[in-house]
Amino acid sequence: MSSSSANSDNPAEQQLEPFLTELRVVKRYSGHTLAAYQRDLARFVARLADKPLVDADRHDVQMFVAHLNESGLAARSIARHLSSIRAFFRFTRKSRPTLADPTSSVRAPKMPRRLPKNLDVDRAAALFAEQAAAGVAAPGRESTLIELRDKAMLELLYGSGLRLAELVSATLGDLNFQEGLIRVTGKGNKQREVPLGRHCIDAIQAYLAKRAGNGESQTAQDPLFTSRGGNAIRPRTVQTRIKQWGLTALGSRELHPHMLRHSFASHLLESSGDLRAIQELLGHADIATTQIYTHLDFQQLAKVYDSAHPRADASTKARAKASANAGANADANADANNSDTINSDAMHEEAATTKTSIDNWVDD
Repeated sequence: MSSSSANSDNPAEQQLEPFLTELRVVKRYSGHTLAAYQRDLARFVARLADKPLVDADRHDVQMFVAHLNESGLAARSIARHLSSIRAFFRFTRKSRPTLADPTSSVRAPKMPRRLPKNLDVDRAAALFAEQAAAGVAAPGRESTLIELRDKAMLELLYGSGLRLAELVSATLGDLNFQEGLIRVTGKGNKQREVPLGRHCIDAIQAYLAKRAGNGESQTAQDPLFTSRGGNAIRPRTVQTRIKQWGLTALGSRELHPHMLRHSFASHLLESSGDLRAIQELLGHADIATTQIYTHLDFQQLAKVYDSAHPRADASTKARAKASANAGANADANADANNSDTINSDAMHEEAATTKTSIDNWVDD
């Protein structure tokens, strides 16, 4: 929403403007996330007709949830709408402490726990082997700038676990080759430093050397990854290029930037078991978000046992599956008891990018 909407004659915009300003200016949410909050709340306001949003009661919210359910909306989308309303009243109660929250006793529909897809180690190796071979397919052939850029992006996504938004917003000034680190600006404008592996450093330096040879500017403020014309690469371009490499190397159209992030976390957990360290590397505000990877790790262990151990039978497999489901449900309950902010922001970010993104998982 633009800053001019405060002067709009639209009652819905007038009611929402202070809240959206808080999200934009104070919390520094992305435009996509703001748009998702605005859409959800505007939909609720429309159902209220002439009733002011601050006067909404529990019955209004229950009827709205029922309407969304009857419209065929998925449980996750209904939960996101409810979370938007709850966030609005949490904000409004700062200036009006006696205002009742109409969502306090309204429960969101139960959502299935979705485990993120990731590459196993062998398929990750195949991806990078194919990518490396692409630049030397013909004798004496040099890798193109785009090929070197793609390799550097793949190495950074898988080797350091960056989010797509973090990758496209990175600048040359964020790099510290001497210390082997990159400074990352994540959600809520929070910064963290993430290690760069040797392969990643080599790939980035090769890409930057090629860029320098093409006469591109390389000041600290310039974007780390550029498209034609020297402008910062667009998220959609990254998604398209990653998808293309997945098709070429793995014969699959499912590869996307966040799958590489999930693979980074899963492979680290398999080898280290240090969930807290992975939380810091991923930039998760809550350990509950990181715990999803413990279920991926358990699934892998169970799969190895079932396929290799002579005493593994049908009943063992059933118990393993039940245990994995129980763990997932326990974490789902823990998530529900934590602050709405993290889950709400993730759902709004997902809703905002669904139509243009090939990602199949929330951008956690």
